[in-house]
Amino acid sequence: MEKSDVHQLEHGQNVPGRRDDSPRDMGESNEKGLVPVHTLLEDHEIATMSEAHKEYILQRHGTLELDPMPDMNDADPYNWPNWKKRTNLILVAFHAMMGTFTAASIQSAFEPISVDLGVSIQRASYLTSLVIAIIGAAPLFWRPLANRYGRRPIFLISLICSLIGNVGCAKSPSYATMGLCRAITAFFICPAGAIGSAVVAECFFKHERARYMGIWTVMVTLGVPTAPFIFGFVAYRVGYRWIYWILACTNAVQFILYVFLGPETRYMRSGARHEVSSFRQEYFYFKRIDPTPLRFWDFIQPLSFVTKPCVFLPACAYAMTFLWGSIMITIEIPQLYVEYFHFNTQQIGLQNISIILGSLIGEQFGGVLSDQWMVRRERAIKRQPSYEWRLWLSYFGYLLTIAGVVIFLVCTEQAGTHWNVRPLVGAAFAAAGVQIVTTTVFTYAVDCYRVEAGSVGVFITFVRQVWGFIGPFWFPQILAKIGLPASSGVATAMIVGVSVVSTVLVQWKGKSWRGATSVL
Repeated sequence: MEKSDVHQLEHGQNVPGRRDDSPRDMGESNEKGLVPVHTLLEDHEIATMSEAHKEYILQRHGTLELDPMPDMNDADPYNWPNWKKRTNLILVAFHAMMGTFTAASIQSAFEPISVDLGVSIQRASYLTSLVIAIIGAAPLFWRPLANRYGRRPIFLISLICSLIGNVGCAKSPSYATMGLCRAITAFFICPAGAIGSAVVAECFFKHERARYMGIWTVMVTLGVPTAPFIFGFVAYRVGYRWIYWILACTNAVQFILYVFLGPETRYMRSGARHEVSSFRQEYFYFKRIDPTPLRFWDFIQPLSFVTKPCVFLPACAYAMTFLWGSIMITIEIPQLYVEYFHFNTQQIGLQNISIILGSLIGEQFGGVLSDQWMVRRERAIKRQPSYEWRLWLSYFGYLLTIAGVVIFLVCTEQAGTHWNVRPLVGAAFAAAGVQIVTTTVFTYAVDCYRVEAGSVGVFITFVRQVWGFIGPFWFPQILAKIGLPASSGVATAMIVGVSVVSTVLVQWKGKSWRGATSVL
C-alpha cells in the first residue's frame, strides 16, 4: 500500500486502486469503485504483521479477521480469555448500575425523609435530582484521569470515597448535610456509568460489541427501578437511613472484588511485546499509562461532540426517550401513588417490578438482536452494512416508549383511588422501549468513534443526565396543570419531535457526516 493511501486511511477516507478480482474485494466495492476503509485498514494491518504475531493471533483467536487487531501481548484485553473479560465487564456494569441505583435509592422514601427532615415531598425529591445532575457532569473530570492513569485506580478510588459519602448520608442530621453528602457520593460513584463504554470497546471486538454494550447499558437502566424496589422494603421495615448503610456495605464489597477480579483495561497498543509482565500490568501497575500531558481541554473535550451530529443527535434522541420512559415514571410513581392510593414505601417499591421486567425484555432486542440484525444484513448484501442500519431498531423502541407513557398516565388517571395493574403494563412497555433505544444508540455512537469510546459515553451520559435533572422540577407542575392524559400528548410530541426526527436525520446524512467510513 502506498504512503499516500495510508495517509488517506488515517484521515477516514476511502481510496481506490485495489484489483476487482481480489477475493476480499468481491461484493465490497461501492458504486464509485471505492473500497471501504475498514477493509483496507484490516488488510494493511495483516500485511504488515510479523509471522510470530500472526501465529500468536491465530493461536489465541483462530482467525486473523479481527476488528481491531490485538497486540502480541497477553496484557492486551482483546487477548484475554472470555471468562476474564466477562467477569470484569460484570464488575464494571454493576459499578455503572450503582450510579443510577444510588440516585434512585431514596425514591420510595420521599415521604419519610420529608417527615424526618421537615421538608416537602417535592423538596425531598431534589435529593435525587441533585445526584442525577452530578452524575452527568462529574465524568468530565474522571475521563481524562482514567485515560492517563487507567480505569482500575479510578474505580478503586471511586468506591472508597462513595463508601465514605454514604456513611455521611446515614449520619446526616439535616437536609443540607444530607444534600452535601449525596453530592459527594454522586461525584465519586459515577465513573463507570460513563467510561464503561470505553471498557467494552477495549475488551470486545466489533462483531460482539452490541451484545456486551447491552449488558453495561441495561445495568445502568436497571439501577433506576431496582433501587426503589429493594429499598422500599428497607425504608418500611427498618427506616430509610439503613438505605445508606446498605449502599456503603455494597461499595466495600465492590472494592474487594475489584482488587482481585478487576484488571486494568486501559492499554496502549504498540504492536510489540511489553517488558512489564501481563499480571503486573493488569493488577499492580499504578503508574501513568498514557504519558500525554493533561490539559484543560481534556476535561471538556467530550463536550466537543456537540459538533458531531452522529453522536449529538442520537444522544438527544436517547435523552428525550429516557426522560419520559424512565425518569418521569420512576419519579412520579412515589408521588402519584401516595396521592392517589396512599401507598407506603414498601408498596411503592413493588411497583418497580414492571420496569425491571420491561428493561430486561427490551435488552433482548437492543443487545443480542442488534448484533444479529447487522450480521443478517451483511449476509444479505454480501458486504458490511453502514452503521446507520443498526438504528432501524430504535424506531421500535420509540413506539414502545410512547405507548407505555400514554398507557401509564391515562390509566393512572382512570384508576381514581382504586389501584390496578394497567398503569404498570404501560411502565413495562416504556422500560422495554427505553432499553432498546439505549443499547442501539450507544453501540451506534461507539461504532462511529471507537477510538473515543470513553468520550462518547461521557457525552451521552451528560446529555441524558442534564435532561434527567431538569425533568423532576417541572413534571409535577405540568401534570397538575394540564392533567395526566394531556401530559401523555406532550410526551408523545417531544419524543417524536426530538427522538424520531433526530434518528431520521442521522440515517439520512450520517454516512457523510462521519466521513463515509462504511458502505450501504
